[in-house]
Amino acid sequence: MKINITPAKGKLGILIPGLGAVATTLIAGVEAVKKGISQPIGSLTQMGHIRLGKRTENRNPKIKEFVPLADLNDIVFGGWDVYEDNVFEAASNAQVLEAGLLHSVKAELEAIKPMKAAFDKNYAKNLDGTHVKTGTRLELAEQVMEDIKNFKEANGLDRVVLVWCGSTEIYYEASAVHQSLAAFEEGLKNDDKLIAPSMIYAYAALKLGVPFANGAPNLTVDIPALIELAKLTKTPIAGKDFKTGQTLMKTVLAPGLAARSLGVHGWFSTNILGNRDGWVLDDPDNFKTKEVSKLGVLEDIFKPEDNQELYGNIYHKIRINYYPPHGDNKESWDNIDIFGWLGYKMQIKINFLCRDSILAAPIALDLAIFCDLAKRAGMSGIQEWLSFYLKSPQTAPGLHAENDIFKQLIKLENTLRYLMGEDLITHLGLDYYDDMFATE
Repeated sequence: MKINITPAKGKLGILIPGLGAVATTLIAGVEAVKKGISQPIGSLTQMGHIRLGKRTENRNPKIKEFVPLADLNDIVFGGWDVYEDNVFEAASNAQVLEAGLLHSVKAELEAIKPMKAAFDKNYAKNLDGTHVKTGTRLELAEQVMEDIKNFKEANGLDRVVLVWCGSTEIYYEASAVHQSLAAFEEGLKNDDKLIAPSMIYAYAALKLGVPFANGAPNLTVDIPALIELAKLTKTPIAGKDFKTGQTLMKTVLAPGLAARSLGVHGWFSTNILGNRDGWVLDDPDNFKTKEVSKLGVLEDIFKPEDNQELYGNIYHKIRINYYPPHGDNKESWDNIDIFGWLGYKMQIKINFLCRDSILAAPIALDLAIFCDLAKRAGMSGIQEWLSFYLKSPQTAPGLHAENDIFKQLIKLENTLRYLMGEDLITHLGLDYYDDMFATE
């Protein structure tokens, strides 16, 4: 049965808290694609195909031709930032993209000026925000809601989504104020400092029925209060933390090792990064938030509690070092100590010289477009099918996260098939072989 999905007519606004390297790379990239200057490489919604039916049917359309997704030409960008630079200035400062490409979309980027940010320096101590709102937590939330409504009206938008591309906040755990919507709204009135800035944006969006995706490892929408609000307003949420460089490699390689029942004694990971994210993560409190997000991936894939012989004593270490000369060009090293038949030891070494924002930009785009699809399809609450893009996927209470990227992709594709009334694909394939089972 095909789900009734509201058509993707009219304009879609993508509002972004944090117009730094990732956001400006995304915006400049989409504007370049609109002009035919470049291609949206890395975006599943734009470049990916999906198999439908049996292999013998040879039906393999592009996802954007199969599912009613928002068209790139109908997307309008906006956002908030703690600095008042327009998107062209911010992108130039980030030094991710070449000057020639930026100048080809200069007019479009200069037109996007950030709104003042809801900011609390205690959550990102290395940032000195000057372009910020003032007021209590409740007043800030009300101001953000006004920003969203004004942006929608000023640009003649039909729909809006929010994607958090702001910095990683300090590590904190859910407390009493996060446990219910009533407690959270009381906390807003009392200006409770345990409500993080990212939660203010999420609350404002969900209160208006606007989907919210969290690209950082902050708790943000991963608390009972905002899950309750998402269900109340029938709004999709997705989180957390864009899966880009080193963790992407882990979710590709670790499932292969587990599939072959190869053991792992240790996995040491270190990164050097010089952009604004690296500077924020140079603070130990902010790094801890990222560390918790990255550490859980291997545990969820290897399941040491079920595979004691292979992974029961795995030692997993992660380091991130701020190194300004590299800018956005993140470099990661992994040393993996594995063992095979009869316990004989082997090693794998990975040196990944990646570009952090180049990998993150298409993720942010896909999350925005798919969250918009989910809203139009009547889906609400946690969108676990979008775990494919996230390194610490949000799940329903009591469920283990699935971090195997191949299983995540199957889940995503089957969700799209389900929405469009197509058969789900199990990859069993027995029907191709009439003589698979011997008969007497």
